[in-house]
Amino acid sequence: MNFGVIAPLLISFVISAAAGPKIIGILRRLKAGQTVRDDGPQTHLKKNGTPTMGGIIFLLGVVVTCLFYVKDYPKIIPVLFMTVGFGIVGFLDDYIKVVLKRSEGLTPGQKMAGQLVVTAVFAYYMVKYSEAGLTMLVPFCPGLTIDLGWLSIPLLFFVVIGTVNGTNFTDGLDGLASSVTVIVAVFFSVVALGTGTGIAPVTLAVAGGLLGFLLFNVYPASVFMGDTGSLALGGFVASVAYMLNMPLFLLLVGLIYMVEVLSVIIQVTYFKATHGKRFFKMAPIHHHFEKCGWSETRVVTVFSIIEAFCCLIALAAM
Repeated sequence: MNFGVIAPLLISFVISAAAGPKIIGILRRLKAGQTVRDDGPQTHLKKNGTPTMGGIIFLLGVVVTCLFYVKDYPKIIPVLFMTVGFGIVGFLDDYIKVVLKRSEGLTPGQKMAGQLVVTAVFAYYMVKYSEAGLTMLVPFCPGLTIDLGWLSIPLLFFVVIGTVNGTNFTDGLDGLASSVTVIVAVFFSVVALGTGTGIAPVTLAVAGGLLGFLLFNVYPASVFMGDTGSLALGGFVASVAYMLNMPLFLLLVGLIYMVEVLSVIIQVTYFKATHGKRFFKMAPIHHHFEKCGWSETRVVTVFSIIEAFCCLIALAAM
C-alpha cells in the first residue's frame, strides 16, 4: 500500500487528536458552553455547558496539513478558502453567542451577508480561473456533462448556501454531522484520487481531521463543533462538489443534509399554514426520531449507514 497517498489523512488526524484536549481546555476557560433548548429532547439538558466552537480542532488539522501540500497542489486553495471562509463566519457567530454572551450572535442578515461574500469569491474563481468551470456531470450518464450558461451562477449560490445550511442543521446530535461528513469526505477522496484532479490532499485532510475530532465528539460529546465547524464543513462539501464537476451528485451524497433542511422548511410552513400544528414532533428531523424514542447513538448510526449507501450509489452513478 502506498502510504504517501493517505499521508494527509494521517497528518490531519494526528494534529486534531493531539490538539483536541488543549483546545477543549481553552474553550472551557473561556466558558464557551452550549446552551441547550428547553423545548428539545429532555436527554439533551445535561449537555448544557459542554464546550462548543470545537470545529477549530479539525480546522487546525486541515489547515496545517494543507500547508504541506499547497505548493504542489494549488487546486486545494479554493476548497481551503471555502472551508475556512465559512468557518470564520461560523466562528464569529459562535464567539458572539457563547463568549461575549450575546444570545443572538450574528443577525440573520449579517450571517447571510458573510455567506454570500464567501460564495461570490468562489463563484468568481470558478468562472474566471478554474479549469473545472461550471459544467456538471450527470449521475448515471457516464461522460455526459451539462452547462446551464448564465443560470449556472445562481445555481451555484443556491447549492452552496443550501449545503452550508444543511450541514448546520445536521449538527444537532453528538457525532452526527462529523460522522456523516467524514463519509462524504472519503467519497470525494476516492473520486479525487481516481480522477487525478489534484484536490485529494484537502479531502483526505478533512476526513482525517474529522476522525480526530470524533474522538471527542462521539456520544457523550466532550465538545461540539458549533457553527464554526458545521458551516466550514458545508463550504467544504459544496466547493469540492464544484471542483469535481459534481454538484448534481449532491442529490445523492448530500441527501442527509437536504432532508435536514427540508424537514425544517416543512415544519415551519406547516406550522404557519395550520396556525400552530406540527408536521414533525420536532425539527430538524433527527430530533423527530429522538422524540419517537430513538437514542442519539441509534439516530447517528442509522443516518451514517444511509449516507454510506448514498455514497456507494453515487460511485455507481459515475
